[in-house]
Amino acid sequence: MKIISKNFKLLSVFLLVLGITGCSDDDDGNPQPTVCTADAGTLTATTSSVSLSGGTATISATANGDIVIPANYDVTYVLTSGTNLVIEDAGANPSFTVDEAGLYTIHTLVAETSDNTDANFLDLSVINFGTTTGGDVLGLVTSNNLCASLDVTGAPVQVTFTVVDLAINAGFTSLAAALTATDLVSVLQGDGPFTVFAPTNDAFTALLNATGLDLNNLSADEEALVTNILLNHVIVGSNITSSDLVSLGSGYVNTGATGPNDANLSLYFDTSNGVVLNGQSNVDTNNVDLMATNGIVHVVNEVIDLPTIATFATTNPALSTLVAALQYADTGTPTVPYIATVSDVAAGPFTVFAPVDDAFLDGTNGILAELGLSGFGEGTGELNAATTDAVLLMHIVSGNIQSSELPNGTVGTLGGDITADNTNFTLTDANSRVSNIVTSLVDIQAVNGVVHVIDKVILPAQ
Repeated sequence: MKIISKNFKLLSVFLLVLGITGCSDDDDGNPQPTVCTADAGTLTATTSSVSLSGGTATISATANGDIVIPANYDVTYVLTSGTNLVIEDAGANPSFTVDEAGLYTIHTLVAETSDNTDANFLDLSVINFGTTTGGDVLGLVTSNNLCASLDVTGAPVQVTFTVVDLAINAGFTSLAAALTATDLVSVLQGDGPFTVFAPTNDAFTALLNATGLDLNNLSADEEALVTNILLNHVIVGSNITSSDLVSLGSGYVNTGATGPNDANLSLYFDTSNGVVLNGQSNVDTNNVDLMATNGIVHVVNEVIDLPTIATFATTNPALSTLVAALQYADTGTPTVPYIATVSDVAAGPFTVFAPVDDAFLDGTNGILAELGLSGFGEGTGELNAATTDAVLLMHIVSGNIQSSELPNGTVGTLGGDITADNTNFTLTDANSRVSNIVTSLVDIQAVNGVVHVIDKVILPAQ
């Protein structure tokens, strides 16, 4: 279904050429040009943008009343797609139904298309919808010096198939209901791009059963919670394909959900065994890379919970020793119950400087190798619960301090003061030991605080 002319410059020439066709004699017997009075006028689209619904969309336009139709001429409305103006359809009314997203334009063509004995007859039977371009038709007109008029600009209409439309079309009715209940439909019908991890209907049912939420009767607080949960499945500003994730292996991205100080929450992905999000939700490898005009959708088998500091500590294998330290400290009389606190969505917020495993471990000497400790325990040469508690406190700061807000100077941890250098991104403890903040692993944002990864354990004053 594509239309008139390979490009607008040629069409402009077309209009100029069409101004004069045919000849007649003046009083001296000299041939004189006959003025072509055909004028296609202009159209206004009923709406400039429409979404596919149920797999189709109707686009239409209204004539502005400035058309001029010579006697015995016909009016044909022509639908084109794309910037190459491929003719997709033609008819007697400026209304068409399409089944694919894209840019369409409705044009008016005024020409003699009925009487093949007329010198200005334009044979439209040569048009092959989906193949013939407007340039092809222009060639017929100009080569035969025909009188005709085309509304080159026409009425453009953008037909979209948004991530919301895709979800509805794919049968994710629970997701659609949740988006409607939280007024997020209009957000995800925006320009994007969006990467959406779409939970199945069963996954949403499990969430609603577990929480007792009723999408038809949400309080203001419940609506805010569901909104944030939904946005935790959306990455704004990027089309991230499954191959992108696999090539990265593992890492963090920001979602549209927010935590303390309206900072965007992080999402941890690991592709070592399929694609797993925040350690709980698996991407359905048979339902990935579903493309919409404003983004991409991947299907997941579980609703992704709002992440806590514990979520990121337990899902990243590089932080396993830190988790072991938290667990062991809890076996004694910790200053705070560590696992419960970092898992509590209502706790904090806290800023945690999280040492990687290599900061703790040595292949020969074990835990805190520089101190010659063999591991967690209460025996001689082991890191006992009380000392573990004291060490952990040196890594925790009250408040949600993102990397851009890191001060230059003294930072008060729960265990004592350290010195931060926000230029070199280092932390120095009271023993003059320097820990480097890993710049690629900062601002890992949870609902109860933020994590920055460091390469050396911070120790209390010796």
